[in-house]
Amino acid sequence: MSDDDDDLDELLDEVERKFCSKASVGAFGRGSSHSRTFGSDGTGKSKEGSFTFDHPEPLSSSVSDDIDAFLEDLLEDGGDGGGEGLQAQHCPKGTPVERPLPPPGGRRCCPVYLGGSGTRCGVGTAAAQRSCDQLRCTTCDFRVLKFDDCRWDVSCDYLFLRNNMPERHKLRSRLKSSSGWRAYACQCSWESTEQLIQLQDRPRLTWVCGGHPH
Repeated sequence: MSDDDDDLDELLDEVERKFCSKASVGAFGRGSSHSRTFGSDGTGKSKEGSFTFDHPEPLSSSVSDDIDAFLEDLLEDGGDGGGEGLQAQHCPKGTPVERPLPPPGGRRCCPVYLGGSGTRCGVGTAAAQRSCDQLRCTTCDFRVLKFDDCRWDVSCDYLFLRNNMPERHKLRSRLKSSSGWRAYACQCSWESTEQLIQLQDRPRLTWVCGGHPH
């Protein structure tokens, strides 16, 4: 007997020992040149109640395909209890979770204060009322510039800021010298104040604290 025959016999022995309850004689065909008798205990010895598997020699392509399909069916049915592990696991693609953007800076003012040139700048809190110097506009997305001891002239308007922001030397053409005042401006809004005020009291200003470095 050739090595190929020995390999096939070993394969059939293995199938019989593990899956004899699923074996089907018709899956392998009859009319072969030789046959092999299997005992119910898989030893290869003929016993009462035994049955015969016939396999052709050489195997035809169709029979070989039947064997492959038969073994695949056995594995899909569970095999040695690990059939599920042999199945390809496909994880559905979930909707990507959007992570929140980190804050632009560190500590933020709460509440946000504006103040004159005599007001100390820094992180403003209810206990430490400081003027915020890290303001950014949510409308034009420009950083808010400040000018100490200055206030905006009545001629300052949106078009002027639009055309000259953020060139400080150009913006000064519409500033008036005023001791104790502080002028603020982005590309679309402006404000002058001498006193400490809360930003929420100026609803037309869409400014927020961008965060102070640690």
